[in-house]
Amino acid sequence: MTQTATLAPPPLGGQIQQLIELNETIRLSLQKIAIAPETMGKLTLLTQMLSHLKDQAVRQEAERNNLRALAGIGQVVNSSLQLDEVLRIVMDTIVRLTGAERGFLMLRDGRGELVTHIARNWEQETVEANEFAISRSVIGRVVAEGQPMLTTNAQEDPRFGDKASIIAYNLRSILCVPLKVKGELIGVIYADNRIRAGLFSSAERNLLAAFADQAAVAIENARLFESVRRTLAEVTELKNLMDDVFASIASGVITSDLQDRITLANHAAENILGCSQAELVGQRVDGVLPPLGFDSADYLATVRLANRQVLGLEIHPTVPPRGILTLNLNLSPLKDAEQTTRGVAMVLEDLTEQRRLEAQRRLFERMVSPAVIEQLDPDELQLGGKRLEITALFADIRGFTSFSEKIDPETLVTVLNRYLAAAAEAILAEQGTIDKFLGDAVMAWFNAPIPQPDHTLRAVRAALGLRAAIQRLQSQMLPEFRLSFGVGIHFGEAVLGLVGTEKRLEYTAIGDSVNTAKRIQENSAGGQILLSAAAYTLIHDQIEVRPVAPVHAKGKSQPLEVYEVIGMK
Repeated sequence: MTQTATLAPPPLGGQIQQLIELNETIRLSLQKIAIAPETMGKLTLLTQMLSHLKDQAVRQEAERNNLRALAGIGQVVNSSLQLDEVLRIVMDTIVRLTGAERGFLMLRDGRGELVTHIARNWEQETVEANEFAISRSVIGRVVAEGQPMLTTNAQEDPRFGDKASIIAYNLRSILCVPLKVKGELIGVIYADNRIRAGLFSSAERNLLAAFADQAAVAIENARLFESVRRTLAEVTELKNLMDDVFASIASGVITSDLQDRITLANHAAENILGCSQAELVGQRVDGVLPPLGFDSADYLATVRLANRQVLGLEIHPTVPPRGILTLNLNLSPLKDAEQTTRGVAMVLEDLTEQRRLEAQRRLFERMVSPAVIEQLDPDELQLGGKRLEITALFADIRGFTSFSEKIDPETLVTVLNRYLAAAAEAILAEQGTIDKFLGDAVMAWFNAPIPQPDHTLRAVRAALGLRAAIQRLQSQMLPEFRLSFGVGIHFGEAVLGLVGTEKRLEYTAIGDSVNTAKRIQENSAGGQILLSAAAYTLIHDQIEVRPVAPVHAKGKSQPLEVYEVIGMK
């Protein structure tokens, strides 16, 4: 079966042209026969009417094509935010519909200068920069007046007779219209033909003006899109930065809205509370924070309504599995850019580890002189010591062994601590360094790690202070708990430094002078202070002493000459 192709009817102008040709054929045929002149006249009139009708149809057809082109450009403008692509289509359409040889779109830069943004020719190719031979005078006039300009032959147009660019570039048909966005001229569209004169008419001018409006819409949309995209990128970058900062804050941060519902919580808050952000956000503060041990609702209301901060709340919640924590809580109004309160910001600072270290330091300071602690650099601790001259002091409770056999261990420790505390306070009052407690004895020295020119005198004053403190303590104790110290003091060289291993260090003094002080103390009676001859020589004019028999110290080949300290002069 043969199919017959269906042909589209010709345009209306073509159909009228067919009628004109048919009418002319009829008129010529009738001339060969005798036809009344009236009939011939009517046929001639009909031919003229059809010709006029054809011209109108062609113009209407062109207008419809232009409208369709404008509609198509409008669709392209509204469907894409890629400015370069949109303007390329616009310029190619302008060149095609106007019959122009070239088309240029120029936009003002940051300095207000016109810069060619896109240039296209009738072959839908990009015009190279070395071919930008255009009339700057026409463009300048359009920019100055803000109105379209049309010339059918620039070579003969009296408005441009003296313009060198028009003469040099042999420009003829030129059409230029302004580009405006919200009434502000941002550029121009320029079209020309260097070969044909009389190419453009008011119809092309109006068409180009309409295209300029479309191009202006495309430019405005693209600029708005670029502005939004840039702003979004900046906001996103700022948000990412704030998120990073927020996540990096060591303190826990929680924000709530006006309904006391949590809106944000950083990683530190998650760790402190033992809850994930997903578990916290959206929950009421009083539903999440009761374990913190404070009335959150009252504090939040105070911050919101009074518009003031609440600072320095120390709370001790129990948070499984960490146990009892020490937290510092600060609450502040959460304000927007207009300084309107939108909620509350809560900052939780976990002081648990800090408090633990402070307690350890306080304990350490009770065992080691603060002067020693200040001299120690944890990053430079090395085994070994330094030879120094010191005055060593040993004090021991007399009769403690037999005393310990008579009472229970708990009471024994309580009594012992009171006596040792009195001894420690007397030594520290003279800025002595307590090396250690040896059961019921205490070992200390002076002149290290801080040099003390009067170190021997300090040791004697500490011993006298110790004896006075014990006497006062005895007046407060039951008779069976009244004990006393024997004290030995000696001056000499010793090596002071760190002894032990990297896992267990002890800052101590080692040497014969230390052993000698201990042997002298072992020979002292309760309440008695014995001073070696070496120490006495340094301060003999500042203290009162009583000679006593030499001490036969264990490990010494010769007796030790000693003096009993009575008091200060």
